[in-house]
Amino acid sequence: MTTETKTRTRPAAVILTPSAEQRIADLMAKAPQGTIGVKLSTPKRGCSGLAYSVDYVSEEAKFDEKIATPGGAFYIDGASVLYLVGSTMDWVEDDFTAGFTFANPNAKGACGCGESFTV
Repeated sequence: MTTETKTRTRPAAVILTPSAEQRIADLMAKAPQGTIGVKLSTPKRGCSGLAYSVDYVSEEAKFDEKIATPGGAFYIDGASVLYLVGSTMDWVEDDFTAGFTFANPNAKGACGCGESFTV
């Protein structure tokens, strides 16, 4: 009797829209030397408790999730994954603002300005 190991590809914790992927590519094109990717985390701040933060990263952390995009590596902070599972990240620009937006099914509330959220 043989035992066959089956591996299943699990979906990424965060879905990136084509616009978000393009913005990551734009960021990586002008990234400081030594940058290996862009990282999403959820530090504690704001009036609701957690905020979204996107920063350059120069080394992989052990528990970070890595998503390969056409423009470079996108990392999700290992401690933030549970707050972000099932989220969609988009890049939106209009006449007045530009920034990443998040549709997060785990968020139970957000502050009035949209800067922070609670789970």
